Amino acid sequence: MEKLVKLYARPRLKSPVLLAAWPGISNVAIIIASYLERKLGFKRLGEIQASYFFDPVGVIVRDNVVEAPRFPQSRFSYWKNESGTDDIILFIGEQQPTAKSYELANAVLDVGVKFTVKRVYTFAAALTRIHHTEQPRAWGVATSPEVAEQLRSYDLVQKGNLQIAGLNGLMLGVAKERNIEGVCLLGEVPTYATKIQNPIAALAILKALTRTLDIKIDLSELMQLANETRESMKRAAAEAMGEYIDYFTEPIWEQDEEGEG
Repeated sequence: MEKLVKLYARPRLKSPVLLAAWPGISNVAIIIASYLERKLGFKRLGEIQASYFFDPVGVIVRDNVVEAPRFPQSRFSYWKNESGTDDIILFIGEQQPTAKSYELANAVLDVGVKFTVKRVYTFAAALTRIHHTEQPRAWGVATSPEVAEQLRSYDLVQKGNLQIAGLNGLMLGVAKERNIEGVCLLGEVPTYATKIQNPIAALAILKALTRTLDIKIDLSELMQLANETRESMKRAAAEAMGEYIDYFTEPIWEQDEEGEG
């Protein structure tokens, strides 16, 4: 860990949990992590040496001058919960590596172990047949039957069998290998809207997370963004339906003109 992680602070944390997020479907995990980081005022803790996990594929040129290679940030921050029992370590990875994902998950967990975190949380999208006008639910999965049973008290949907792709899922598998409790909270996302950022699903997860961790956070900004996104989806769906109808139907007057001899 010493070679891969650089720590800038060594705070004394009480009963900390680790929240980890990487980009994924509908960018749900990053929306959640970034919102928490900004609203709760996290302080810088450290970073992972990105050059070990990422290979730059080119450079940026500004005013005819080549800049040094840039790597995706993989950073840690921390927040002390003055009114609750659990402090938080937050990890945000700007990008998922094409290789060495298992090593990266272990490097992140090494930091958690160093600060004796009691549980790891990740976030993801749950692809369902839900319509964008419906209110998404939050699902919960855990690394043990005991923790999964605890999630029931927070009204989290438990679907039984599913697969969580990428590091937002792999992280829990690595946590289980190392006997660290892990939870993934998933927000329902329409299968036809996977390429659209989805703050609606992120909001459903954040509401569940704040109940689980007993933390207070102003969600009004995310609620507004969720409402705006829902309206954008409605307009996009209406436009798509209009184009569909125009493509597969023919105006009556054009049919009449073709029928005249």
